Amino acid sequence: MPPQHFGELHWDDRFLAELPVDPDSSNRSRQVRGAVASLVQPTAVADPVIRTVSSEMAEALGLPEVLMASREAAAVFGGNRVVAGMRPYAACYGGHQFGNWAGQLGDGRAMTLGELVHGGSGRFEVQLKGAGPTPYSRHADGRAVLRSSIREFLCSEAMHHLGIPTTRALCLVTTGDAVVRDMFYNGNAAPEPGAIVTRVAESFLRFGSFQIHAARNDIDTLRALTEYAIVHHFPHLAPYGKEAVVALLREVAERTAQLMADWMRVGFVHGVMNTDNMSLLGLTIDYGPYGWIDAFDPEWTPNTTDAGMRRYRFELQPQIGGWNVVRLAEALFPLVGDVDAVQAAVASYETAWVAASNEMVALKLGLMQHAGPEDERLWSDLTGLLQREETDMTLFFRGLSSVSAAVDDPFECVADAFYTPPSDALRSAWRVWMVRYLARVGRDSRGDAARKTAMDAANPWFILRNYLAQEAIEMAEEGDFTRVHELLDASRTPYTEQDGRGHFAAKRPEWARSKAGCSMLSCSS
Repeated sequence: MPPQHFGELHWDDRFLAELPVDPDSSNRSRQVRGAVASLVQPTAVADPVIRTVSSEMAEALGLPEVLMASREAAAVFGGNRVVAGMRPYAACYGGHQFGNWAGQLGDGRAMTLGELVHGGSGRFEVQLKGAGPTPYSRHADGRAVLRSSIREFLCSEAMHHLGIPTTRALCLVTTGDAVVRDMFYNGNAAPEPGAIVTRVAESFLRFGSFQIHAARNDIDTLRALTEYAIVHHFPHLAPYGKEAVVALLREVAERTAQLMADWMRVGFVHGVMNTDNMSLLGLTIDYGPYGWIDAFDPEWTPNTTDAGMRRYRFELQPQIGGWNVVRLAEALFPLVGDVDAVQAAVASYETAWVAASNEMVALKLGLMQHAGPEDERLWSDLTGLLQREETDMTLFFRGLSSVSAAVDDPFECVADAFYTPPSDALRSAWRVWMVRYLARVGRDSRGDAARKTAMDAANPWFILRNYLAQEAIEMAEEGDFTRVHELLDASRTPYTEQDGRGHFAAKRPEWARSKAGCSMLSCSS
């Protein structure tokens, strides 16, 4: 019989039971040493209301629709009720932020309620984001606003349905409380509607979870956490030992490289790839000032904080992924003590990235496999042409799948992707490139129809464009969550053209070019 109440679910606290926990249970802001987490309690809100639910995630957790629609669910996921079996905590971690060591960071506005064990799906950490202050909040309030919560909820699920490893979102709750935020850190703080996102993952462990203990020379806690990670999240590498730690680092490097290729394939820009935002499991984690490429621009970053340095711009993400892996290697080195072994594990990142990148290029171009230097030149020339005039990345590759020798003018297949009509010279350059492209795909033993099917399975029709999310936010702030629900539904089949939703796949409108929330964002919650 399906559970009728949250107390009937199987909640566990393995993370806390097996690892050192902060003995101080107060909620004061402080440096937490010798512990992986601190016990916390959510702070109650005025009027928690569940506004939207990921039915797929609810099913995976064994939460029936009637339970998710109950007042108890709103109370639990709004932070107003902790049921038996839950043991809420905030994790301790550090990290490099924009290339500089920042010391202790930790879950300043997130807290894990517990580990929900469901026979059909396994074990999941269930976490509230925006449920109040923790010992890691420093001088902040631990809350989140509706705009950032909608963005995280929608993008978590959109990335999942795109087939990209990610933390998930279960539900979005409005709190009935106002939260004061300075959206662009420019002295214009204002009250905004408050909200809480319930996030779900096998684990929220980050590179920074290990860095903090290494930085403090707390080798006992570092060793305990690493052994825990190997035994429970990489059991094929167990038992714990130096060889297992090296193997762990190698696998994390490979997963991270693959994740970077996945992001690049769909035009996703994380925006704040600090080491505390890098998942040990190779998941996309912490959706803050992220963005999606509209006009193809390798230099673009959605993060206002990074506007000058552009450290986390689109084209640099693979390099930053490797830089972050090196930082993790430095943290784990005391457990290994073998420079050559650690360096070899780190080197696996570059090998994995090259392989993943080549596969990504082949998928986007509809090639049966990457053929080396010739295909590298074809791709390089393509990306150069994409930058000569504003060209919508998503629309271009969807159009490219229709290019064939049977088409009178192949350029017309991609003409709708341009934000302004290209010059005759650019059209001519594109036609020359397409002659080369058709010659290349013609050498594969695959027909045009099969190539189109393969390309459309790799190049999405729908992405969560920044302006679409902003439109949903503005409607929701007026109490209308219709667009949030529509975007969630559209994200479920992103590679399939959806009847009646052509406006979701259109180019960015001109009004959204510089509108707040549609182009650049800050780290503000």
